[in-house]
Amino acid sequence: MSRFDRYMLSQLMMFFGFFALVLVSVYWVNSAVRLFDRLISDNQSVWVFLELTALSLPTVISRMLPVAAFVAVIYTANRMAQESELVVMQATGFSPFRLARPVLFFGLLVALLMSALTHFLVPMARVRQNERNVEISDNISAKLLTEGSFLHPAAGLTMFIRTIEPSGELVDLFLSDRRTPGAETSYFARRAFLAKSDTGPKLVMLDGLAQTLHSKDRRLTITRFVNSTFDIAALIAARGPRVPDLDERSTLSLLRADPLLQQETGSKRAVVLFNAHERFSNPLLGLTLALVAFAAMQGGSFTRFGMWRQIAGATALFLLLFLLTNLVAKQAVRHEGATAVLYLPILLGLGLASAMLAWAGRRRGSRFNVETGARPA
Repeated sequence: MSRFDRYMLSQLMMFFGFFALVLVSVYWVNSAVRLFDRLISDNQSVWVFLELTALSLPTVISRMLPVAAFVAVIYTANRMAQESELVVMQATGFSPFRLARPVLFFGLLVALLMSALTHFLVPMARVRQNERNVEISDNISAKLLTEGSFLHPAAGLTMFIRTIEPSGELVDLFLSDRRTPGAETSYFARRAFLAKSDTGPKLVMLDGLAQTLHSKDRRLTITRFVNSTFDIAALIAARGPRVPDLDERSTLSLLRADPLLQQETGSKRAVVLFNAHERFSNPLLGLTLALVAFAAMQGGSFTRFGMWRQIAGATALFLLLFLLTNLVAKQAVRHEGATAVLYLPILLGLGLASAMLAWAGRRRGSRFNVETGARPA
């Protein structure tokens, strides 16, 4: 790499890091707010929230890196043009293709970074994230031990606890059970606590009464008790072994797409292959967007009024490629043999970038010949 290549690459990496940080922070905060509301409603601690948000970062970063690469190239090219750095290099004989070489290096670095995320870090993070979600959903204490509010831990059950002592004892408990057709039982207990047993957790109620209302004959039965046990093991849904999602599988297993994997995940072969090839196409899309952005910025001549036309054109191409990516993704999911169309936006983008760079070089060469009557270096 020449000195100019190293200088431009350093500028691209610096602004890429800045824009990636900004975009990831905005997207991450937006998703973290929704996650915080859900965890607080489930009575989870702040540490659980921090762990889950940290586990979601690889996925967020992998989604934002192509956009950050595109914006970094636009900003760097505009800045170097306004400071006449690109103009000086063009005057020394650098063609648009030669100027794009550090952008190519930059795009390859972005593609390698995204490949590490999509093939390794994201699947590992998703495995741990889904495991923690299962643990949270099975946490019966977090579902029940909330004082001062009416809880609905399961369909047909309503629970209210006035106070929870530091020792874990529940004071003034109300429990309504409407799961039995034709009968509604309400339990009132001065004290209660959770106890473990061989068949699952039990709710032991002390010094209370049970009222059962039979809807058929409107008969009310009242039973006072010194202690009574209520089985809450049924509130925990019986789960078999957790089956990993497609996002948690290795790329090699997705490429094989064997019948056992399809049966375990309940996904068609086309969906499995789509998830596999998407891990290759997304990093290449980051490289493509970087080259398209720089090529679009090379169109037009230098002006002190800025490069707003070039920026608008690059943005339009960016939206076009993303729209095309979404369209081909739908086709790849529907048809097993259509996974190759995932690479169509990449080929189209590289073709557009090459055409725009060639057009910019020919335009500048012809203008140089007209003004000076000489051939450019």
